[in-house]
Amino acid sequence: MNDALHPAPPSSASGMLRSVRRVALLLVVLVLGPVLSGCGGGSATAQAGSGPDGEDAPTVQRTPLQGVNGPPSVAPLAVPLKLQAAAPEFAAPGFVNPLRKQPRAGLVADLDTGKVLWAHSATRSLPIASVTKLMTALVVDGNSRPTERVRISRKAVAAQGSRVGLLPLYKKVQLETMQYGLLLASGNDAAVALAEHVGGTVENFVAMMNAQARALGLTCTTFASPSGFEETRTQREAKNRSCATDLAVLGRAVLDQPRLAKIVGTNQAVRPFPIKGRKLFLQNHNPLLKQGFPGTIGLKTGFTNAAGKTFVGAVSRGGHRLVVVLLNTPDIPRQAEALLNRGFRALGVRAR
Repeated sequence: MNDALHPAPPSSASGMLRSVRRVALLLVVLVLGPVLSGCGGGSATAQAGSGPDGEDAPTVQRTPLQGVNGPPSVAPLAVPLKLQAAAPEFAAPGFVNPLRKQPRAGLVADLDTGKVLWAHSATRSLPIASVTKLMTALVVDGNSRPTERVRISRKAVAAQGSRVGLLPLYKKVQLETMQYGLLLASGNDAAVALAEHVGGTVENFVAMMNAQARALGLTCTTFASPSGFEETRTQREAKNRSCATDLAVLGRAVLDQPRLAKIVGTNQAVRPFPIKGRKLFLQNHNPLLKQGFPGTIGLKTGFTNAAGKTFVGAVSRGGHRLVVVLLNTPDIPRQAEALLNRGFRALGVRAR
C-alpha cells in the first residue's frame, strides 16, 4: 500500500482537526471553483466597439445556448394560445360566412379564449410568403436587445423581392430599426441581416425558427428561410409553409411580446439610419392599419406567386381580440374586414 496515497490517521486531536480542515477546504475548492470561474459567462454581453460608420456599437458575444455554432434556441414565451378544435368547415352559432369566394384556407378566432368562430380548411399546409417574418421577428426578439447594432452584409444587400433598400453595406444599423424594416416594409434584406446577426448564419437561424415552431406546438409549420421569399410558382414546391391554426397561435405569440406588439401595430415610422439625412421612413403594408379599420392592432401581410396573398391580422373591440388568417385570398382587406365584423357581431360586440 502506498502511504503517499493512503496517509495514516492523525495520532492526536489537533492532527484530527487539521485533517478535517484540509478536507473541508478541498470540498470548497471542488464545489465552488467551477461556479466562481463561470461567473460573468453563459449569457450575452455587450462590449463597445467602433462600427464601420464611425459610431460605437455593441458587439454581442453569444453562447452556444443562443444558437451560434450550437443547438437551436427558443425564446421564453407565455403559454401559447390553445385553439378549440373545429371541423375543417366550421362556423360558430351566430356567425354567418360573408364570403362569396373562399380563400384556400382561413380562420377567425378569439386570441384570448381560443374560441374558433370560423374555419375553412384551417389545418391545410400552404405556402405563407412574408408572413414567415412573424417567426423571424419572434426569434430575434427572444435572442437580442433592441439597442444592438446589426452589420449589413453583402448577402443582405443582395436579397431579392421586397426590401427596405438603402441598407449601407458593411455599416451597422440599430436592431430595432431593422425590426421595423422587417415587419412594416417586409424587407427581405432586413430578414437576412437579422438572421446573420442572431444566428451567425442564415442556415443556423432557420434551425432556430423551426425549433421555436416546435416549442409553440405548431404542427404544420416549417421554415426554409427567414424572409419567406421563394421564386417557385407552385404551391407544392414552396418550403416555407404553415396552416391557419398555426398562424393564429404564432400571431398571439408575437402580440405577447411588447416590443413586437408595438411594431406590428405601427402604421408609419421614422427610424434612425446611418445614411445621409440620418432617417428612414417606413410604411406598414397592413391594409387594416392603412385604411383605419377600427381596433386594428396589427400583424403581417405576404405575397409570392406560390402563396398568393396571405394575411394574419388582429383587431381589439369590446374586450375581445380577434385574429383573422387568410391564405391565398383574392382580396385581403375586404375579406378580413367582413370576417372580423361578423366575428365581433357573433360575440355581441357592436360595430364601431
